[in-house]
Amino acid sequence: MSMYVFDLDGTITDSNGLWLEVDHRFLGRRGLSPTQEYLEAVARSIFPVAAEFTKAHYGLEEDPADIMAEWEALAAHQYAHEVELKPGVLAFLEQCRREGIPMAIFTACRRNLCTAALARFGLTDWFDHIVYADEIGLEKHHPECFARLSQMLGVSPEECVFFDDSASNCATAKEAGFYTVGVYDYFYENRQEELKQACHRYILSFEELLEL
Repeated sequence: MSMYVFDLDGTITDSNGLWLEVDHRFLGRRGLSPTQEYLEAVARSIFPVAAEFTKAHYGLEEDPADIMAEWEALAAHQYAHEVELKPGVLAFLEQCRREGIPMAIFTACRRNLCTAALARFGLTDWFDHIVYADEIGLEKHHPECFARLSQMLGVSPEECVFFDDSASNCATAKEAGFYTVGVYDYFYENRQEELKQACHRYILSFEELLEL
């Protein structure tokens, strides 16, 4: 039986826009604004890489560890109390549980933020594995990332169905042998055609996967 592997932000949770707000607040405290180069770089990076880039891009004095801590503090309340699930997610996860399909999360989100969001919806114990990209030490679009992920999950890539809203992540997973399902998210509105090309199946909502 295949293992279903879900991204968190923009796939399970409607939280991509939250990070744009965090960027504005973080930089606004310093009299700065996010550049397009900055937004594109941090959107596809794991936390440590994004913090290093931010420090260099804006010439900040703070250590990357302090930058990451401030980002987490800015996002903590939303993940614990405000973030919502994407349409159809809860019903689809319930359907998978009924069918005995093993499930995992693979996310670039920070551990405390991810666990807060899952706890908010009572999903903490629904997943057999929760893997953080920081643990692998590679960004999701790195060619080796999904090979290491499948080893950590204890299954072959061909046994994994991967759900993600990012075209680059889906393309990398597909190249590694995963069956990929691209999930629409408004944050990547201008990359939907690219996402469709990068995945085996494309959905606007998890509602499309519910059994009648």
